[in-house]
Amino acid sequence: MYDDILYPTDGSPGAMAALEHVRDLAEQYDATVHVLSVLDTTQPALGLGDDPDKGQTPGMVGHQEGGGEGMIGHRETAEDMHEHERERAEAIVEEVTSQLGSVDTRAVVQEGAPHEVILDHAEDADMIVMGTHGYSGIERYLLGSIAEKVVRMADVPVVTVRADEA
Repeated sequence: MYDDILYPTDGSPGAMAALEHVRDLAEQYDATVHVLSVLDTTQPALGLGDDPDKGQTPGMVGHQEGGGEGMIGHRETAEDMHEHERERAEAIVEEVTSQLGSVDTRAVVQEGAPHEVILDHAEDADMIVMGTHGYSGIERYLLGSIAEKVVRMADVPVVTVRADEA
């Protein structure tokens, strides 16, 4: 019935809340879990999107030089931020894969608009299992909801798990 389960994750508590559900379903149906982490290229503040400053992110990163007492600030380049986020995403899929133990898994890190990438991968899945952050009201309106977009637009069943259910 369910041979391929898509599990999108960003490593957040909301996403990790769905991990036990993913494991149970995969074991019940002897399914392969496709662990997907998406680098959100729509967020210029993360140095991944269309940044008009191309090359500098607004954040300062402190470091010490020569063991001195003071912190010398420098701007982390967009490329540095991008590489850092990619490494983080790769670590997330590795961790999730190891937590799934004997479940057959495939891990993917991809860039793009998260809901679009998830929906693209869903074309090869029988089900999506994903966590939600549990935002409501103005938070949900301002932040948007990737899970909500996926639920509305997916052609396969979507199981959502709220972070506070774990």
